[in-house]
Amino acid sequence: MDQGSVVEGVTPSRAAQGALPLTGVPEPLWAASPSKLLAFLDCPRRYRLQYLDRPSPEKRRPRAHTSLGTAVHNALRDWWDLPERRAEAGAGLVHRAWIDVGFRDAAQSGEWRARMQDAVTAYLGEVDPQRRPVGIERTVSFVSGELRLTGRVDRLDDRDGELVVVDYKTSRVVPTDDDARTSLPLALYAAAVWKMFRRRTLRVELHHVPTGMVATHVHTDASLARKVEQARSIARDARRADRDHAERGTDSELFPPRPGPLCGWCDLRAHCPEGQAAGPEKSDWAALEEPAPTKESPWNSD
Repeated sequence: MDQGSVVEGVTPSRAAQGALPLTGVPEPLWAASPSKLLAFLDCPRRYRLQYLDRPSPEKRRPRAHTSLGTAVHNALRDWWDLPERRAEAGAGLVHRAWIDVGFRDAAQSGEWRARMQDAVTAYLGEVDPQRRPVGIERTVSFVSGELRLTGRVDRLDDRDGELVVVDYKTSRVVPTDDDARTSLPLALYAAAVWKMFRRRTLRVELHHVPTGMVATHVHTDASLARKVEQARSIARDARRADRDHAERGTDSELFPPRPGPLCGWCDLRAHCPEGQAAGPEKSDWAALEEPAPTKESPWNSD
């Protein structure tokens, strides 16, 4: 799998002396994360608002499902630092990490905190406390062509000599093996781990904490390479749009909105007339209420 390399340019001293013309100097690498790439792919308008416009438009406060997901991720991270890793300790970690923002009221917050305390305790009951992961919230990166990609892996396991990328999910929509197969972030994390650890990394997993279900996919060299090329393609389009924004600002036509069901969940809809016209805004706690959200809800991508 060709993950590219950084090309060396002319040395400053020789360029300063005028010994050689500055021809063929490569462009600087374009830095991105999986979430940045997906933001451009999903809605160029949101991408512009989030990453390019200055001053940055104000976002709305976090929703309840975001607070819940962050608390659970932090609890699962902190569990590995305990001197005695007992499953029941997970409940206390959730309580300590709980973020009481976005809920309808204190009763709803307390109900969901109790649910997640039970869920984390049950999940940790299936985790071997003696097999410490290779990485916990490990930052990984790689370079491919002009793209420098950086991301953070929730957990990186070593199982019988094989590295496995693990991503925690707390949504009410249980992920499937197909979700693991098609996930661009998971594939890019695997590519980055392979690059950094110099070990073939093909297995990726989505661990659904509320149910304990695990969605799995084992990539091939070819399928991983296709995901890297997909990321590079998105990056090329985004970089071209970035340049246009640098010249034309908000007059650039390369950031069209994509109105749809997700506009009701967008943290930046207050700055997008088309998004506001797409439908009413979801309440802070909408993702916690019945009926269960669909694949169109961001509650599915915590």
